[in-house]
Amino acid sequence: MTSTSDTVNNPQAGSDTAPLRAKSGWIIALGVVYLIAGFIALGSVAMATVVSVLIVGIMMIVAGVVEVISAFQIKSWGKFLLWALLGVLYIIAGFVTFENPLLAAVLLTLILGASLVVSGIMRIVLAFSMKRETPWIWVALSGVITLLLGLLILARWPVSSLYILGLFLGIDLIIAGAGWIGLGFGLRRAR
Repeated sequence: MTSTSDTVNNPQAGSDTAPLRAKSGWIIALGVVYLIAGFIALGSVAMATVVSVLIVGIMMIVAGVVEVISAFQIKSWGKFLLWALLGVLYIIAGFVTFENPLLAAVLLTLILGASLVVSGIMRIVLAFSMKRETPWIWVALSGVITLLLGLLILARWPVSSLYILGLFLGIDLIIAGAGWIGLGFGLRRAR
């Protein structure tokens, strides 16, 4: 039986990271795979855009099937029909992405650009409504960057649809890979 003082004196005892430390090599390897996939995506952003659209299509089909199955769990006809219709629409949208991935990329890029613009504006408004003694400038800077990114995407739309999603996917994979590698090496140092 360990006491609280034993746990404080021995950081290994009762640590939640002990199982992770044992697998630090696998975590680093995962990070390397992410990095390689990210650089491959950046090497062919158009192909990465198509792949990301197809993944979204798969997720829409799966969500639609689950939605239809869930509809059968509902007892009232009005709600059943609404849930079933929603599920069928998801399934149809998923198959449309497979039928025409470039059209889906155009629509997803438009939605992404518009979402970034709205998000940026909302953050700027939030920043100026914050009290002056809080670090509002960081929220405002974040909002301005998000707004500018959205405007850049929309200014080049629909041409930007060919590369934006793939570019974002590649950058995300590289950042995630670097994070996993950093975590793995940090766990190794903690041994």
